[in-house]
Amino acid sequence: MTAQLMDDEKTTETRAPQNRRRRRTGLEWLALAITVLVAVVMIAPLLLVVLNAVKSPADFSAHGPLGLPTEIYLDGIKTFWNAVDFPRKVWNSLLISSAVAVLGVLVSVLNAYALGIGRVKGRMWVLVAFLLATIVPQEALLYPLYIMFKNVGLYDTIWSVVVVFIVIHGAFGTYLLASVFGAFPKELLEAAALDGASRRQILWKVVVPVCRPTLAVLAVFFFIWTWNEFLIPLSFLVSADNQTVQVGIATLQGERIMNVTTISASALLGIAPTLLFFLVFQRTLTRGITAGAIK
Repeated sequence: MTAQLMDDEKTTETRAPQNRRRRRTGLEWLALAITVLVAVVMIAPLLLVVLNAVKSPADFSAHGPLGLPTEIYLDGIKTFWNAVDFPRKVWNSLLISSAVAVLGVLVSVLNAYALGIGRVKGRMWVLVAFLLATIVPQEALLYPLYIMFKNVGLYDTIWSVVVVFIVIHGAFGTYLLASVFGAFPKELLEAAALDGASRRQILWKVVVPVCRPTLAVLAVFFFIWTWNEFLIPLSFLVSADNQTVQVGIATLQGERIMNVTTISASALLGIAPTLLFFLVFQRTLTRGITAGAIK
């Protein structure tokens, strides 16, 4: 028993140095300091917006944008909320962004499956065309799209914006997923084919489940990109009932009825849904990025 206790003590002494936390080097401390500094720089504008959104015009005039408010002033938020019919704008943005996220990923999956696994002839040139479509300036699309939507009766409807962003984001998604599907393990495809699965079944029961993390990340990006878009919704959504949050903010600013605190309130309410969405799907983004395309 004594010998066993001595052996246990030696084992503990041997493991003790290994269990000690390794000290950070000077380079690691420098990297940590730079990371904290960058985080502060990125968070500072958001904190400044929150600070001025709950500040009265008198406080802003007396203490400036960096001064602390003497009281919580919510009239700026109420003014913006009622002036632009904010719940309606949020619903429009939510509907457009969700439709683009779902349908954009669906279009990307179908196109990429044909190009990446189906091996369409001239695949490289088709991918180059999709890549070029992602870098075309939106300003160059406005007039042709305006004429087209006028002729088909989609002008000043949310579906005009949905169609445009499905095509734009779908081109990027196709280019991205085509390379992912092109590296898909052939063994899985051959095994599914030997089991009698059709091409449709291979897509939905083999390819999509394996690539689900990548598709989830793509859907989140499509949603955020669409929510933050301004030029195309401004051009095709004329009626106040169809406008998005970003267009509503710009329209109210153009009417010159807002003070600085109301502008800050509009900025805060404009980014709050996106921030909430990001926080909700943060784990999805992390899993999709760390898991990779193919497990």
